[in-house]
Amino acid sequence: MSERIIKTNEFLGESYTKISHESGLDIYVFPKKLTTTFAVFGTKYGSIDNKFRLKGEKEYIEVPNGIAHFLEHKLFDNENGPDTFSRYAEVGANANAFTSFDKTAYLFSCTENFRESLEILLDFVTKPYFTDKTVQKEQGIIGQEIRMGEDSPGRVLFFNLMKALYEKHSVQISIAGTVESIAEIDADLLYKCYNTFYNLNNMVLCVCGDVDIDEVVSVANSVLKKSPECEIERYFDEEPGNVSKEKITAKMQVAKPLFDIGLKDVDIPSEPCMRLKKAAGMAVLNEVMFSKSSSIFNDLYNEGLISGNFDYCYTISSSFAFNEISGESSDPEKVYGRVREYIKEMQAKGIDEKSFERCKKVIFADFIKSFDSTEEIACEMMSYIFEGCDLFDYAEVIKDLELDYVNLLLKEMFDDSFFAISTVCPL
Repeated sequence: MSERIIKTNEFLGESYTKISHESGLDIYVFPKKLTTTFAVFGTKYGSIDNKFRLKGEKEYIEVPNGIAHFLEHKLFDNENGPDTFSRYAEVGANANAFTSFDKTAYLFSCTENFRESLEILLDFVTKPYFTDKTVQKEQGIIGQEIRMGEDSPGRVLFFNLMKALYEKHSVQISIAGTVESIAEIDADLLYKCYNTFYNLNNMVLCVCGDVDIDEVVSVANSVLKKSPECEIERYFDEEPGNVSKEKITAKMQVAKPLFDIGLKDVDIPSEPCMRLKKAAGMAVLNEVMFSKSSSIFNDLYNEGLISGNFDYCYTISSSFAFNEISGESSDPEKVYGRVREYIKEMQAKGIDEKSFERCKKVIFADFIKSFDSTEEIACEMMSYIFEGCDLFDYAEVIKDLELDYVNLLLKEMFDDSFFAISTVCPL
């Protein structure tokens, strides 16, 4: 029998049901009376997981870079009958998939025929079909995708920053891999990775919309078979504390130079709840320091050093974390210097209570707004679960965030040895 737990957050006025399904899969159903229903079926397996073993195995296996993304593409193949996208088209659902550094997800949205759409999702993801012939064909398709990525200034800018920040961690490698690395992939390797990471105990299903919980469980009962218990051990090379290289530049077809200033975070809490607190603290800190109401944005903008495109983001996972500030400028080096000077000034004086409270409200409002979208709810739920947390935890963490903690982050995070900059300049 499947066990059910209802979790409610009184402050948000929201609740969801967690079903521990007998197959080993955890299913989360978030009822929301919106026009679109959204479902995401994900595995805790991304591009960084290229060295692993199951508990009890003696040796780690090392697989080619880009294999998680390759596997995502190949799962849409069916041994018999129409391909998966054709099946979705017949029931009027929109389907997609993505691979990130630490997860792979298969998803659909629909306004009708939910049961049929969910059956397709659970069916094709749990029925792999790989042959060396179809793998060879896909190598050509993904090779083309990789070459297109090499022509994308935004992608080159970001992954050059990762190469600058990281010396050994696989986060520096493009999610799709390289033309050379995917040439090493064969059907046997795909099955090895599939059987390791697509175990239902390593996966979650998150559904959000105007759906019936019993119907979701009924579909799971009819499609899913029990997975054996498994424990995956992932291996990452020990990463040095300082950055690999402070500056990397590329020349491409861009109208104006692009920059991405990165800050390597080497102090990653082992506890998921503390990583969540740090993510919330950095979100508030970034909002105070780099939003369009900040002095650095206005000074650089008024001097014509940056355009209105000025973005900032903090990313944290259990094995890597970094902060980035990006935009376009006629003089990226000058912007880099000014940003670092500004950070030193902020460290000296600290953040004041008024700015802290204002930006905390902005972050909280953004979080509340995400509950207007079934897609955002389902995808965020999956991300929090894979990080060992809960969607509702973030609301409490933001509410409890204190100024002293954010000022401590400001002092400890922005060390000189953790900075790097990637630029893409016109040819």
